[in-house]
Amino acid sequence: MRRAFAWIFVLALVAALSGFFLFRVPAVQDALMRTAIGSMAATGHDDLFEADALRAVLCGTASPLPHPNYGKACVAVFAAGRFWVVDTGPGSWNRMGLLRIDPARIGAIFLTHFHSDHIGDLGEFNLNSWATGRKGPLDVYGPPGVERVVAGFNDAYALDKGYRVAHHGADFMPPEVGVLRAIPVPGPAEGLGPSVVLEAEGLRVTAFSVQHDPVTPAYGYRFDYRGRSIVVSGDTAKTEAMVEAAKGSDVLFHEAQANHIVEIIGERAAAAGRPRVTKLMGDIPSYHTSPVEAAEVANAAGVGLVVFYHLTPSPPFRLVETIFTRGVSDVRPEGWILGRDGLMVELPVGSDEIRTDWLD
Repeated sequence: MRRAFAWIFVLALVAALSGFFLFRVPAVQDALMRTAIGSMAATGHDDLFEADALRAVLCGTASPLPHPNYGKACVAVFAAGRFWVVDTGPGSWNRMGLLRIDPARIGAIFLTHFHSDHIGDLGEFNLNSWATGRKGPLDVYGPPGVERVVAGFNDAYALDKGYRVAHHGADFMPPEVGVLRAIPVPGPAEGLGPSVVLEAEGLRVTAFSVQHDPVTPAYGYRFDYRGRSIVVSGDTAKTEAMVEAAKGSDVLFHEAQANHIVEIIGERAAAAGRPRVTKLMGDIPSYHTSPVEAAEVANAAGVGLVVFYHLTPSPPFRLVETIFTRGVSDVRPEGWILGRDGLMVELPVGSDEIRTDWLD
């Protein structure tokens, strides 16, 4: 028996060493790389663009607090043959790239407000969709002030754009295409109520005001397509206006801040002699919504599914997810999910079904 085990060990060692030495052969390395890169280079998930459903993918679920895996605030909505992005937080373009979504099929970007964790990757969305064949300037909708933000990103990327045009040629990368174009949405900011900001091939996008004082104006967005609807809250305190905007929608993507965890962060920061962190943790509860409050909003609005996103702090593992959502099941036993990057929600046309899946 010992001799049999010895032979098995020897054969396994020989196989491992053979594999190691084979891997050092350039031809073998190149073959492996061609296979891997061929898989990565192809765009994926083209079925997201099919007209039989309204879909959304989370491309960023984290907050300004660091997280090793998640991008910051970003929701991509797929309808009318394109995808439409609500907020472009840092790291969100990386997530879209990993999901292999065709950048050239972007329709527009909708900014809820101008905090850095909601706009940081605006330039990357512009650059990458331009480089892959976008046909015109990238429209950026947002509250008044979006003109200044867009002008700043255009200026910041101007030298980069010049280098790329010089390298690849203006025919391949037309400079007039590689820019952001600001489209301010003044209606809700002027107290005029929700404002339809875009209609395209059956898709309607409506902006509405949310309460994120002193960040004002700040918006959320509602997407209606062929009888199905998705609402994205952006950053907001719990308000009746949010309930009204989400009424009758199928899915509500709502920001969520676990204030019971934020309080502990503040306490520990104070004990560690970090008064500025303590101050920040003490300030932020006033203009965000807790998971329980977001569930209450969903109940009052009659929403089919509420997805918590833009999580503060983003749970690093399952146990913290349980702590994060403490009390939610007491007010909403079902019809909610804690979002993470790559979550896909699908709303088939002509149905009230809500499907969820995880993309990779």
